[in-house]
Amino acid sequence: MLIGINGYEAVVPRFGHDPKTGLPRRVGSSEYCFQLLSNLNRIDKKNKYLIYLPQIPTPDLPEESANWHYKIIKPRKMWTLVGLSLEFFFKSSKPDVFLSPTHYLPIFTPKKSAISVLDVSYTRFPELFKPKDLSQLTKWTRYSVKKAKAIFTISESSKDDIMKTYGISGDRIKVTYPGIRRLDSRNKTLSMDEFKGKYGLKKDYILFVGTLQPRKNIVRLIEAFSMLKDGTELIIIGKKGWLYEEILSAPKKFNVEDRVRFLDFVPDEDLGLFYKNATCFVLPSLYEGFGLPILEAMSYGCPVIAGNISSLPEAAGDAALYVDPLSVADINKKLELITGDQELREKLIKKGYEQVKKFSWEKTAGETLKELESLKRQI
Repeated sequence: MLIGINGYEAVVPRFGHDPKTGLPRRVGSSEYCFQLLSNLNRIDKKNKYLIYLPQIPTPDLPEESANWHYKIIKPRKMWTLVGLSLEFFFKSSKPDVFLSPTHYLPIFTPKKSAISVLDVSYTRFPELFKPKDLSQLTKWTRYSVKKAKAIFTISESSKDDIMKTYGISGDRIKVTYPGIRRLDSRNKTLSMDEFKGKYGLKKDYILFVGTLQPRKNIVRLIEAFSMLKDGTELIIIGKKGWLYEEILSAPKKFNVEDRVRFLDFVPDEDLGLFYKNATCFVLPSLYEGFGLPILEAMSYGCPVIAGNISSLPEAAGDAALYVDPLSVADINKKLELITGDQELREKLIKKGYEQVKKFSWEKTAGETLKELESLKRQI
């Protein structure tokens, strides 16, 4: 069959480009779309694929072949809603099934179409979104969920939220857990002293990785960290997302300006080393569709502290120390516990290695393909 896929998220970077490689900095839905395309190309040589893009494919996307083609469609503005709609309205191409690995379907779309809704955080915490973004997410996701024949999501928690939010049957929703990024290992021979020297690391550190936005709960993390008296640093790696001003001012508010460091961007070749050498990784989010950095940390032997909400227990299993994300006291208590107990850290590290074996992007792609083939057979 011919499978059409909206590849917009894989080529249009929300957070700019890596200055060294020139490739998009992909997180969240961008990483999901990129990995889905890469792994479908790797595992499926039977079906044909037509990937719709608003610009030429990035060099790290699969090359064209007998069963893999790209089609560039303009205009860029409101591309999915307008550009792709015109493509299907004029029947310029006729895929047997169409997948849009975003919240949005075109206005005109093939009858057998599917979308991916990674989470519905905008319905749980609308005050944490810009009004324009909230309006678009709310209106067009509702429209697309109603129109799609199948909906992919990345956790049972998100599936339950989608069912409750949109009043639809779980039969239409397929959970395909995401995998773990293959971080660049070019610096695998970098010594600890060289690594610390490169980033000016003088103390042991606790690590957070994620976009700076309110639902990541970074302000409470900084407040809880400020109560630690052991001289540990807190390293926060992530691009500025939205409503981040309170996050950036929190270290001064809690008198730990000299112990909290914000690193806007760290290349993959070094990110693995940050995980590997951290005392622990902390993700105290108020809501997550899945929480991939948890698995990234575990894959590098880094013990994890995670919020006990939404999908995070699905990602971390019994390999993490859990906190109430609304309780600064609980976050501090668990930080004190994990930083002071080497035996506990080693126990979590061992469990973490086992937990990450359950997830792979190849498995995600295989389950997605199976569902698309099932969609093709539907009357």
